[in-house]
Amino acid sequence: MKQSRVTIRYAKALLQLSIEQNSLDQSYNDMLMIDAICVESKDLALLLKSPIVKTHHKLRILDEIFEGKLGKLSMMFVNIITTKKRESLLSAIAKSFISLYKAHNNIESASVTTAVPLTESLKLDVIKYIKEGGDKSVELTEVVDENIIGGAIIRMGDKQLDASVSSELSELRQMFNKNLYLQDF
Repeated sequence: MKQSRVTIRYAKALLQLSIEQNSLDQSYNDMLMIDAICVESKDLALLLKSPIVKTHHKLRILDEIFEGKLGKLSMMFVNIITTKKRESLLSAIAKSFISLYKAHNNIESASVTTAVPLTESLKLDVIKYIKEGGDKSVELTEVVDENIIGGAIIRMGDKQLDASVSSELSELRQMFNKNLYLQDF
C-alpha cells in the first residue's frame, strides 16, 4: 500500500495523542473498525470522496455511523479530519495508523497461504519460524487457496517464501520448455 505524507502525518499525530491519553489500544481498535467499514461499504467511501456533499452533512452521517462505537478521542479525530476536508483520506489514515501501531508495539504481520487449513501445531511452527528473524511478536493471517495444490507461501513484509507445489510445477514446466538440443554438435 502506498502511503502519502499526509496520511502518515495524521496517523502519527493520532498515535502520539493516543499515547499521551493512554488510549492507544482503544484508538487501534477504532482505526481497525473505521478501515473495515470503509472497505466494506463502497457507498461510504464514495460519500467521503464526494465534493458535492457538504461537510456538515458528512459530519452528521459519520456521527450516526460511529456513535457509541468509537472512543471519544477517535471520534474527535474523525470530526477534525472531516472539518479539515480530509475525509476522503480517512481509510488511508486508518491503515497508516494500524501500521504505525504495529511498528510501535513490535508486531510483525505475516500471511500464510496453504491449500488446506493449518493445524494448531503447524501454525505454531510457522510462528516460531517467523520469530527466528527477530524479537517481534507475530500476527498471522491464514489464507486457504486450493490453486497452490500443496505446500505453503509465507509472506512477511516485503519477503516471501514460496514452497508451494504449483510454483515447483511452474519451474519444471519452464525448465522442460527450454530446448537443450544442440543442433551442430
